[in-house]
Amino acid sequence: MAKKIVTDLDVAGKKVLVRADFNVPMKDEKITNDDRIIQALPTIKYLIKEGAKVILFSHLGRVKEEADKEGKSLKPVADRLTELLAKEVAFVPETRGEKLENAIDALGNGDVLMFENTRFEDIDGKKESKNDPELGKYWASLGDVFVNDAFGTAHRAHASNVGIASNIESAAGFLMEKEIRFIGESVDNPDRPFVAILGGAKVSDKIGVIENLLEKADKVIIGGGMAFTFFKAQGKEIGTSLLEADKVDLAKDLLERAAGKIILPIDTKVNKEFSNEGDIKAVPADQIPADYMGLDIGPETVKLYERELEGAKTVVWNGPMGVFEMTNFAKGTIGVCEAIANLNDATTIIGGGDSAAAAMQLGFAEKFSHISTGGGASLEYLEGKELPGLAAISNK
Repeated sequence: MAKKIVTDLDVAGKKVLVRADFNVPMKDEKITNDDRIIQALPTIKYLIKEGAKVILFSHLGRVKEEADKEGKSLKPVADRLTELLAKEVAFVPETRGEKLENAIDALGNGDVLMFENTRFEDIDGKKESKNDPELGKYWASLGDVFVNDAFGTAHRAHASNVGIASNIESAAGFLMEKEIRFIGESVDNPDRPFVAILGGAKVSDKIGVIENLLEKADKVIIGGGMAFTFFKAQGKEIGTSLLEADKVDLAKDLLERAAGKIILPIDTKVNKEFSNEGDIKAVPADQIPADYMGLDIGPETVKLYERELEGAKTVVWNGPMGVFEMTNFAKGTIGVCEAIANLNDATTIIGGGDSAAAAMQLGFAEKFSHISTGGGASLEYLEGKELPGLAAISNK
């Protein structure tokens, strides 16, 4: 790729600022899933081995006022990193100031320090998330070079990514480079057949992705709540299923432009109410009763999608096939996940979010070529949009 990566930098003895994505789920200040921390380890370990002075930082949740700080400290992340690295990660509970500056100045080669949640700077005028130029310049002054390894925030221009990169030499970390390589290259230069699978609730959330992938993929398989807007565009009865009435004409236009590339469900699992219990049954896609709602693709659709995936060489999946949180409506997502995971000699990519959670819960994570750490960023990347956090990284 045209951007510098961490191995292009001279880091020995240098103060290296590392923007990681440690926006991990927590309960009672305990981390409930440390996958994002583990994904950051290759870059951190490389910098330690090369004798850098490593300065880590990240956002965690949303912070709009003082009360929002509760439970949002990065101290538990620093503690978990200390365990994973078998090396102390010093934690400074500040985002700026003399205490932080002195702690950074005291670092030796190979030492690691983490400072506090960058979103704490949003309490006074959204300085972090609005990319305040003075804040970006200040954080840049704390280091010699900058490594951005937070793909999950690459679709946003923040002081902690674009702001810093605007002021000092920068490079992508190994995780960022991996995301760019898999998602970017697989969509732009895929081995064919290339099949895209898109789920989720709304067509409006995926318009750009569908349009971009219709040009590049050989097939676009649709599932989830947005399928019903496409059904409506075909004149089918959808009962009380989710519908974006203002997107029916768009769905009709997409079907016409697709010229057969879009593949829709042929049956759906329905219920009289949005519940995991009730009169649940599978019906043909064009026979949804007027007082029922579709909540998952049906078993015949799972078989159809398995057949459509046969022989695929590149598969990109983003979005569940149904209401995955309810066990009775998770089978479509599970079936598609299994079908992709069992493909031979294919590059298989999950674009973060619920699809990634499904693969991990089902124990299929190791069977995929790549699972993105950034739902929103991967979605915008699939749309073909420029990501500000990536664009700001120094060119080779």
